[in-house]
Amino acid sequence: PTRSCVFAMGLLNILKKLKKNEREARILVLGLDNAGKTTILKKLSEEDIQHIMPTQGFNIKSLQHEGFKLNVWDIGGQKSIRPYWRNYYDQTDALIYVIDSADTRRIEETGIELQQLMDEERLANVPLLVMANKQDLLSALSPAEISKELGLDDIRERTWNIQACSAKTGEGLTEAMEWLVDQINTGAD
Repeated sequence: PTRSCVFAMGLLNILKKLKKNEREARILVLGLDNAGKTTILKKLSEEDIQHIMPTQGFNIKSLQHEGFKLNVWDIGGQKSIRPYWRNYYDQTDALIYVIDSADTRRIEETGIELQQLMDEERLANVPLLVMANKQDLLSALSPAEISKELGLDDIRERTWNIQACSAKTGEGLTEAMEWLVDQINTGAD
């Protein structure tokens, strides 16, 4: 099978893992502009990633398989849009925070935004998946370096994971989504 076919099959298998009683999950995808949020979503959905424009507002992607539904909300990350992120917090089952691992100039800014999300009461018990995107670039920080820079090891009040990935190649995306579905299932118990 082709590489994109493998990813689609992987995503379908991940959706199958959602427990029978958990028919639907809402996932919020946030991060600074140009982190790769939309590209990750399109890659997971087997869509063309050649011509992606910055997200003005939001994209919603509903992935369905055998009665299971993953509603993924991809919200723009431009500074002018970030204050509106809070409008999407309610009923969130999992949070994906995408980081451009090669953009070391903005690591402090992304850390501040992430900390504000962690302090948000409506996201208090929501599992956090940090996707260290753009690992295919030579200048990318490793997940361990990003974890240290952002103080992820200090997070005690929630389940979290950091996953190295590349939206361009698809590497790490399946593993990230599998972890997320496992967390959603754990929360449903």
